[in-house]
Amino acid sequence: MSPTPRQMGMRIRTFREARKMSQGELARRARITREYVNKLEAGRYDPTVGTLTRIAKALGMKVTELLK
Repeated sequence: MSPTPRQMGMRIRTFREARKMSQGELARRARITREYVNKLEAGRYDPTVGTLTRIAKALGMKVTELLK
């Protein structure tokens, strides 16, 4: 079963903070806006596979690790 948008947002935030990365830095590396990162982490949006791929790459991890 895939995680809910809220669960996915919490995972993104946890991995981002573990890497001592700001939302702005993650956004820049993933080529998305900081506002979008903020809304993803709040569980307001359900990211596409393409967005998850860019976020995972920006965090230095595999997409499958985000989906666990």
